[in-house]
Formats: sequence, C-alpha cells, structure tokens
Amino acid sequence: MTYFFETYGCQMNQAESASVEQILISRGWEKAASAETAGLVIINTCSVRITAETRVFGRLAHFAALKKKRSFFLILTGCMAERLHDEIRRRFPCIDVVVGMFEKHIFPDVFQAVENNEPYVPVDEKPSGDTYFFAPSSYSQGSFQSFVPIMNGCNNFCSYCIVPYVRGREVSRNPSEILGEIDSLFEKGVKEITLLGQNVNSYRWDNPDSRNTWDFPSLLSAAARLVEKNGGDGLSSPRWIRFMSSHPKDFSDRLIETIAAEKSVCRMIHLPAQHGSSRILKAMNRGYTREKYIGLAEKIRRNIPGASLSTDILVGFPGETEEDLEEVLSLMREVRFESAYMYHFNPREGTKAFSMPDQIPEQVRKERLDRVISLQMKISAEEMKKRVGQVVPVLLESTSRNNPDELFGHTERGEMVVFDGGLDRNLIGSFVQAELMCLRGKTFRAKISSTGYA
Repeated sequence: MTYFFETYGCQMNQAESASVEQILISRGWEKAASAETAGLVIINTCSVRITAETRVFGRLAHFAALKKKRSFFLILTGCMAERLHDEIRRRFPCIDVVVGMFEKHIFPDVFQAVENNEPYVPVDEKPSGDTYFFAPSSYSQGSFQSFVPIMNGCNNFCSYCIVPYVRGREVSRNPSEILGEIDSLFEKGVKEITLLGQNVNSYRWDNPDSRNTWDFPSLLSAAARLVEKNGGDGLSSPRWIRFMSSHPKDFSDRLIETIAAEKSVCRMIHLPAQHGSSRILKAMNRGYTREKYIGLAEKIRRNIPGASLSTDILVGFPGETEEDLEEVLSLMREVRFESAYMYHFNPREGTKAFSMPDQIPEQVRKERLDRVISLQMKISAEEMKKRVGQVVPVLLESTSRNNPDELFGHTERGEMVVFDGGLDRNLIGSFVQAELMCLRGKTFRAKISSTGYA
C-alpha cells in the first residue's frame, strides 16, 4: 500500500508529518511517487495565514475531482483541521477522516481501517479536551537532520496570531523522552537536530518525583552532553543542535550563557522582532519595546562569539502609520539581520486584531512589505559578502538540485553552499571545512579545504 504527504506551514508540521510517516513505514507502507498515484493521501495543514488555507482548499477541490476517477483514501490533519473540523467535513465530503490537533492518537486505528478497505468509524465524536500527544520520534528515514518537538502550544496570545486557538496552551514534553529521542537519532547517524516549539524558551518541566525543574537552558545543556557522549568532540563525529523558535521576552541571560558555553549549539538564533515600533508592538501584545529588543540583540552578539540573527517581520498591522513603518526599517538597519521571514498582516478570524479599527488596505500592506523585503535583501547580501574568503564548517547533505555532479550543504548559520563537481559522494552526511569562494544570489560557491570539523 502506498501513501503521500502534503505538508504546509511550519517546522512543527514537518515534524508531525514525519512522526505519522514512521507509523506507516512500521506497518509496511511505501511512499508513492506523487499524490496522484497514492492509495492514501494525508494533507497536514496550516492556519497561520489565509493564503495557506486557500492553497489547501484548492488541493481539496483537486482531490474531489480525482476521486471521481479513482478510489483512494484522503485524510486532513493539522491546524486547519483543528480550526475548521466540522465545517470542512461538510464542505468537502471527499475527505474520509479529519484528524484534529488533539486526536493524533487515532492514526493507527485509521490506518488499520484503510488496510482493511473499510471506512474509519470513530469511537467518539471529536474530543473536547486539549491533550497534545508527543510522538516518540519525528525521524525521517535516511536523513542527516531531524526535528525534535519539545513543547507545543502558546500562552502569549499575540493579537494577530491564531496559534494559541488551534494548538492550545503551552505544554512541555518530558525531558527524558526528549533526550531519549536525541540519543536514538545520534545512533542513527543524524548530524543536526532542531529542538522545536512555538516558544522553546518557555519550556518548563517540573519533575513530580523530585524537586528538579527543567527549563530550556538546562535541556539545551543536557542535549549538548549527549553530543559528547556520542563522540561529538568537534573533530571525528560532530553534531549540531539548533532550536526554533524563540520569543524575545523570554530570552534569558542564562540562555545566552548556555549557548555561548556549548560548542555544539549553533550560533544562528531566530529572534522574531515582528515590528520596530513600540506602539505597534504593544498593540500586538508582544511584551517588549523596540529598545528592549535592540538591547537584547546587542547582548546576544556581545556575549556569543560569531552569533548571527534572523527574524520575523510583520507589516501592515491595523493602525500602522508611515512613521511606524520607518521604525521597522530603522530597526532592520540597526540590528542588521542576516535573514528574515517577512509578511504582511493577514486578518485571522478569532484573533483580537481581526476586529481592530484602522485596518490597512491590502494594496498598502503589499507596498510596505515590498519596501521591507527590498531593504532586507540588501542587508543580507552585504552581510553574506563579508563571509567570502572565510573557512567555515559545512554539513554536506545531498547532491545539488540543479547539478547532480555537485554537492550541496549548509553552514552553521543555515547558509546554502554548493561545491564544484568531482567530489566523493561518500562525503554526504559529514562535515567539511570549506572556503567560501564567491556568492551567487543567496548561495555560496565553495571548495573543501579539509574534511572533518577542525
């Protein structure tokens, strides 16, 4: 039997798709070449932006037409499935099962029904509880990189964000489960692990059997000890640990000290600013001012050698003026982010910002976003050009998509690197020291100066 995933949205969705895929693989399923040929199609959805939902609606219309030509099983899951659970079943009867955010424990039963060529009959209606089930593993077979979810949900309720309403309140995963998964991934040959959560630095686990309390810095340190245990001495068998995503209001001095002290923790820090105006940040309910954010960015770069920053920027929020936008642009010039995810305000029904006065017309939002993107592209290019000539560690992960004779990898900062042809493909999955020769667009061309992680 064959399956195919279509995954939209964040890294957490990617991790959750990988965990469900592990169930299918364990039951003997095989991955299809495309959704159009699979016996089972699973769409893992996102509700953060309306454009993501629109794409899914388009795909559902496509699959409704396809079902008239051939028989296959269709499952919808993820944030959109949680937000529009009953409505989407009414609108699209082509969907066989809708699996909400807190129902993922039913997947084995659903797959059993598919294997028996029977309709899945739920024991109960959609549960009213909000218990989130962490999968034991989010590993993708044969991959050198893996996500490890450590928490789910969000308590911040930023006025523009739908996440707390679809993923629920924050819940942290048992640290013994997290560390056990990391240990297992290292044994499988994984070289890079990303700890995931909507706000990883609010991670907290109170051990009921002792007085010990785990927070994010202590978890990060424990993960670094596993790198050492598995031979990650920075030479013969290195490992990288990343995390995504952080909230500036919770980024503590102790976390900064931990990142600085642990060699295996990447110095690439994603720190969503969202805006540069303290007035707009307050309306967004972000919990910090422009000045506090800039101060935090300066502290990170001062105390973590080689640290680089990426960010999220949202423009066109209700009530935003030209002066507010100028504060966004000036913050970008001052902090000089290496990269940024930039988007304009999308009204999401159910959030506070949806009904705020002084909504910005879409054309104005788009024009403001164009200015932000243009500036960030300039800053990113300038910062990347400074790297040309440097020798840096690179994880080789695959052949190049554009040229199978070339090898592709990425740096600690997540920068894309391509190496000229003629290299041994057995190097894939290992670290090399690479001299960054030149920059073409957003990709470095490089040559290997030595193998290993010197």
